[in-house]
Amino acid sequence: MRAANRDLTFAGVIVVAPGEADELITNEQKTALDALHLRKIDLADRVLVVNPGGYIGESTSREIAYAHATGKPISFTNPV
Repeated sequence: MRAANRDLTFAGVIVVAPGEADELITNEQKTALDALHLRKIDLADRVLVVNPGGYIGESTSREIAYAHATGKPISFTNPV
């Protein structure tokens, strides 16, 4: 995700990236981050899913469904 953020930023794209945590987070923090990610999708013109090896986790699947429901164009770094 960091590489995609860097590459897009240097290409002149404004990137609204999801938050990251290097340590375990509480359920309360996870719930807050999940809601924040949806608000970031609301701000975005399009959504780029960084999915190494085609992997998409549960949270990302929900975010993709939300982006689709709100009509945001979605692309992937790797085929799904």
